[in-house]
Amino acid sequence: MMSRMKDEQYSRLAAEHLPDDLAQRWTALLRPCIRLRRAEGDEQTVAALGGAPELPSGVAWPEWPGHGPLSFVASALCAALPRGGLAEEFPRDGTLLFFYFDGQVGEGVFVSVDDPETRAGAQVLYIPENTTVFPADTPSVVEAFPRVELSADTGQSAPDLWLPQARQALLGDARRWPRPRDTPAELKPFVRAFAHKRTRIGHQLGGHAVPVQGPVEYEVAEAVLGGGHEWGDQPLDQEAERWVLLAQFDSDSNAKMSWGDEGTLYWLIRSEDLAARRFDQARLTVQV
Repeated sequence: MMSRMKDEQYSRLAAEHLPDDLAQRWTALLRPCIRLRRAEGDEQTVAALGGAPELPSGVAWPEWPGHGPLSFVASALCAALPRGGLAEEFPRDGTLLFFYFDGQVGEGVFVSVDDPETRAGAQVLYIPENTTVFPADTPSVVEAFPRVELSADTGQSAPDLWLPQARQALLGDARRWPRPRDTPAELKPFVRAFAHKRTRIGHQLGGHAVPVQGPVEYEVAEAVLGGGHEWGDQPLDQEAERWVLLAQFDSDSNAKMSWGDEGTLYWLIRSEDLAARRFDQARLTVQV
């Protein structure tokens, strides 16, 4: 299986900018991931943006009842993905299909992770291996995105510094990060270098999410708990640690996808639901 292996950029970052004990704690949190990019030449296609999905007979095009059909965002061929970039719980075969209500119909209606009544506006379908499928016709009220075939690179991913596991590794028992001027001197070079490196979002499967603004795990955890918690509160920290990234899809000019103001779609799922292939339990949050 062909993919370009990326270097261990976050391990090097820690080795260069952190004391040895903190570097070890930090690197223990790193996770492999798959970064998706436009396929070039004869590279193997492992996923695609847009186009038309293939659905089993009897499976209807996903819709948000009362509002209309969802737009087809992306597909991923699980068996074609390099396993070195995925968690053990990730399916080894079958196909994942991602759909999102992007506002092409239903003016003024938005999907929000905070509003459970909008959950049907983002759906993930899993099509098991060897299922007979047929090309699905895109509903007439929705314009299909141009198909862009994607290849894969495996690499390291790092948690957002505000997440509880990162905070504990670098700050001990502190409930939240201090203001920049109060950041411990031994951490300042690392924090600056980390922020400089996290400038590109991109398309990704598995690993730690690369947020546009603030950890997406907290957004999902806050929604699950019904609000009322601050970052650093124990219930929120515990719930945030249960959620892992399934996929993130950035705005993409080749596929004519723009999520809000050049934002990103993030699908998260609990590890136990991922292992059990309960993709109806995945939650979407959008950052712009």
